[in-house]
Amino acid sequence: MIMFKKGFITLLAVLVIGAIGLVVATSLLLLGLGSLRTSFAIEQSKQTRSLADACAEEALRRIRESTPFTGSVILNLGQGSCSYTVVSTGGQNRTITATGTVDNNIRKVRVTINKINPTINTTSWEELADF
Repeated sequence: MIMFKKGFITLLAVLVIGAIGLVVATSLLLLGLGSLRTSFAIEQSKQTRSLADACAEEALRRIRESTPFTGSVILNLGQGSCSYTVVSTGGQNRTITATGTVDNNIRKVRVTINKINPTINTTSWEELADF
């Protein structure tokens, strides 16, 4: 009878320790997956911002080549796309709004120009939070 109780207690202890180990292992696995998703989202967000900046740079190049340029362009670059719109706000003033898109991530930048000739002078380059 005493042997039966010792075996039962040992078996119960092994089951409890095994269950605790399983819970800890599962928690670590889920934590790792969550961290991986977050890292991926951050990387896509950086790519999206880079695409928006690349489109703004392309718009600046276009303005440098043709001072009166205004209009919209869409570009496919790498794993995403970007678009920009150049609007004349009078004289040599221009506003560039560039949008980068990767999957469902969208980031926008706005560049304000107050002088084009002899060199382009940007007065601001900012990310737009609300779009």
